[in-house]
Amino acid sequence: MRLTSQACVVGGGPAGLVLGLLLARQGVDVVVLEKHADFLRDFRGDTIHPSTLDVLGDLGLLDRFLALPHQEVTTMTGFVEDEPFLIGDFRHLPTRKRFIAMMPQWDFLDFIAGEAERYPGFRLIRNAAASGLIQRDGRVVGVEASTPEGELSVDADLVVGCDGRRSTVREAAGLETLTIGAPMDVMWFRLSRKLSDGDATAGRFSAGAVLFTINRGDYWQCAYLIPKGGADAVRARGLAAFCAAVDRLAPFAADRTHELESWDDVSLLTVAVDRLKRWSAPGVLCIGDAAHAMSPVGGVGINLAIQDAVATANLLGAALRERRLTDEDVAKVQSRRELPTKLTQRLQVAVQNRIITPSLAGGLPLSPPLALRLMRSFPILTRLPARIVGVGFRPERVTAPAFAQPR
Repeated sequence: MRLTSQACVVGGGPAGLVLGLLLARQGVDVVVLEKHADFLRDFRGDTIHPSTLDVLGDLGLLDRFLALPHQEVTTMTGFVEDEPFLIGDFRHLPTRKRFIAMMPQWDFLDFIAGEAERYPGFRLIRNAAASGLIQRDGRVVGVEASTPEGELSVDADLVVGCDGRRSTVREAAGLETLTIGAPMDVMWFRLSRKLSDGDATAGRFSAGAVLFTINRGDYWQCAYLIPKGGADAVRARGLAAFCAAVDRLAPFAADRTHELESWDDVSLLTVAVDRLKRWSAPGVLCIGDAAHAMSPVGGVGINLAIQDAVATANLLGAALRERRLTDEDVAKVQSRRELPTKLTQRLQVAVQNRIITPSLAGGLPLSPPLALRLMRSFPILTRLPARIVGVGFRPERVTAPAFAQPR
């Protein structure tokens, strides 16, 4: 089967679907290829940041979105050897909503896909795994994909890779990656939550171990940090030893670690931090994780990806609709989004090197870093981490007018 579109977006994650919605709203004919049949994959970025809530407000969708089940995180807490520190206060942000909305990513993606499908120019094709790019005279002119019904070709004026850190698009386009690296991987799992636990989403640091507990209503989504490549060593020590380490970091949940019945209940995320030297080539652009894989520090990867999508739609939507897109237009996306990406990664690497690496190394009990001690003495300082996490260095707003009406 062969389709023709003005834009073909590869990947139905946050960046891909938000971009698809915004382009369709501008009257662009857009096809989004998603390799899975649905969005039901656990332990993905489930944080909807205040800057993203502002984008939904720009589109008139915020009230409908917040009617969906979610939890509201207004502060971030860090524990150093069981001593609590307030490390981020979102309640003073200059945004519509002053909290992070915690919601399963599949609910967010279902919502965005549903809104996008109201526009006549939007097509979401599921079970369509991109296998390569169509190139002609040194230019990308479309995408090849495999579907249960057979091979699919999509001709497009622009192909946008939103297909994650193992992007087929960026590999096929030959875009060069700068590897930055991370000292850790993450083991994800969930534990049931009791009302007596409290509701604070928190990071828990101790000599030799780091655990993040994220309030998801009736359960805790937990991220246990391990040294890079250390998953086999953790498993070799046995599940009982793993549960004992979790008990030490989160004693309030020690009566529930028996819920981890086997290693099948623990998922491994291999952490990568990198970015492309060039985000585009003739006819193709990468954004989100396909352009810059982020550390899980701060949980800002989804926010950066959505901000990329908004900038892309603002910069390229009109040119795509009017069939006058140039390579110089496409390069403007990197020009706008590269600095906030670099600044965010620089901060993430600093946290990795100064806090996470010493914590995972073990040894003597940890001492609270100077930054935490200063934030305790001067609470106004907690607004700065909240601004970086919740808004970012260059928040994007929807500025392009709508040229299409939803059905």
